[in-house]
Amino acid sequence: MAILLFIIGAIFGSFYLVIGTRLPKGENVINDRSRCEYCHKELKWYELIPIFSYVIQKGKCNNCGKRISIEHLIMEIVTASIFLIGYLYFGLTLKLGIFLVIVSVTLIIFVSDFKYMIILDSPLVIGSILIIIIRYFEVGFNGTLYSIFCGIILFFFMFLIKLLGDKMYHRESLGGGDIKLCFLIGLTLGYPDIGIRMSLIALIFSAFLALPYAVATIYLIKKNELPYGPFLISSMVIVFTFIDKFSNLLGLFDIF
Repeated sequence: MAILLFIIGAIFGSFYLVIGTRLPKGENVINDRSRCEYCHKELKWYELIPIFSYVIQKGKCNNCGKRISIEHLIMEIVTASIFLIGYLYFGLTLKLGIFLVIVSVTLIIFVSDFKYMIILDSPLVIGSILIIIIRYFEVGFNGTLYSIFCGIILFFFMFLIKLLGDKMYHRESLGGGDIKLCFLIGLTLGYPDIGIRMSLIALIFSAFLALPYAVATIYLIKKNELPYGPFLISSMVIVFTFIDKFSNLLGLFDIF
């Protein structure tokens, strides 16, 4: 089963890279066949085997010999490894299902937001629907409604922060994708016994995750904008995975 999860992760990792790079440019991810970005030759099936094809071809196109971006290999190995680690940590449980969904959305957001400063709607919608279905089997109908309610509350909470930020800085302080992402965070971390407190912890934690990158971006690249989505959803994945450790902080938000 561990080997199977690793293989599935590598396959999905390749697909997530396609989604994260094509959809922001308005390209088709279903019908368009993969091609070499240099000579535009349509790739054969044996040139698309995750990890294996890259290694066998020594990272080069079989037709023109140009170097294939190593991001393909990295994405496939990282996704496969995370899928494997998730299985070893959670086992075959409903929590593993939620973990794989939020990790999948995370990886797509990493690609699209870092490359194009765009958080795609489709992964958020599909991810939310899948989590709602899994949550139904985990906590029942009422528990699922409560999780949805937590998602809605966190969405409007971040929308309020955006309005205040826009007014203070006289410019867009948060992107719309970041706010939509907060619904997914509230949905995933909102349980009847903890409310939205764990979601608020994830929001605070995301700021600490983003701080080193923000400082480096401002002082090294002289750029005042940064993709916040990857840090938001990464904090959600970390808090969800180690929720028992973060539960010690719940007392800070008893009002919620």
